[in-house]
Amino acid sequence: MFDTKIDFLYLSEEDTIKAGVTDMNGCVDCMEEMFKILGRGDYKMAGQNGNSHGAMVTFPENPPFPNMPKDGPDRRFMAMPAYLGGSIDLAGMKWYCSNAENRTKGLPRSILMVMLNDKDTGAPLCLMSANLLSAYRTGAVPGVGAKYLAPPGSRVLGVIGPGVMSKTSLSSFVYACPTLDTVRIKGRGKESIDNFIEFAGQYPQLRKIEVVDTMEAACKDADIVTMGTTSAMGIENYPFLEEGWLKPGMLLSAPACVRVSDEFLVKRARKVLENYGLYECWAEDYAYPAYGSVGIIGVRYFDLMHDGLIKREDIIDLGDVINGKVPAREFEGQIVVNSVGGMPVEDLAWGKTVWQNALKKGLGVRLNLWDAPAMR
Repeated sequence: MFDTKIDFLYLSEEDTIKAGVTDMNGCVDCMEEMFKILGRGDYKMAGQNGNSHGAMVTFPENPPFPNMPKDGPDRRFMAMPAYLGGSIDLAGMKWYCSNAENRTKGLPRSILMVMLNDKDTGAPLCLMSANLLSAYRTGAVPGVGAKYLAPPGSRVLGVIGPGVMSKTSLSSFVYACPTLDTVRIKGRGKESIDNFIEFAGQYPQLRKIEVVDTMEAACKDADIVTMGTTSAMGIENYPFLEEGWLKPGMLLSAPACVRVSDEFLVKRARKVLENYGLYECWAEDYAYPAYGSVGIIGVRYFDLMHDGLIKREDIIDLGDVINGKVPAREFEGQIVVNSVGGMPVEDLAWGKTVWQNALKKGLGVRLNLWDAPAMR
């Protein structure tokens, strides 16, 4: 006889904080391990090729029914399922709900949950609040990139768009690049800039924090430049960086919209992304040129490949760099463009760590699914 009882753990946001969800150093280490597993191919995500970002429900501009939601900025429901093997060895899903109008109600733009499941039975193991989990794993991925792609001894960080994403990225850069001591900030509003400066003040190694008026000034002499701007979809709306502003050998970290010249991307930049299959899926799902619909610069790599301007081997997976399959640079002084799009396997990896910590600390609420199923 088998025990058919199924209980699972529920973790509120406060529970996840107590379980260490904001431990950026631990998250960077976790994401590095995730990339090693990813680079070996021991994972599955949604879609026919097992690499889809997820399945998304969007709404029409003019709904045909009175109760149907109307399209608006960041208005969507999205299921992001995945399996990750190796030391994680879990299935699960992030449920992503988003509406920019939430801010008028005192709520964050996105409200996120993560469910962890047993890989064999599908039984729920843990359901947790995931806004912080998602924010920290998103910020940790650029830190892993910086560890392997930033020039040795990097000192100067340029921040364009000092929002939440740039704050968590800063935390990961400080851990991954302990020689960083200078930050230059280009923002749109005083409030976001002041909030970022206050956040950066917790890191004593950052001896110099400057506010600049232009993107060019933020890029000047920077070893790393990170993009955190929000933009309307459409290539013409993405912030443009001149190649001449970028220091030879530097790292351009792009978890948000950014545009550079095609000539630079084709002829001189090292083109890195988290997972080739993820971007291949985006290129299949959106009409060419897909970069106008998905404002992540790695999607532009695929548009250029569509045009015959670059080849498959010109696009590098970060996991292959970490696993020692390819070098970070082809030649000294090459600028690296690291595209960051986000994947549910990242949520599973950090989610498992948070869940395991919660179990050790006795956090959360045990919920019962059933003692025995009513139907079998």
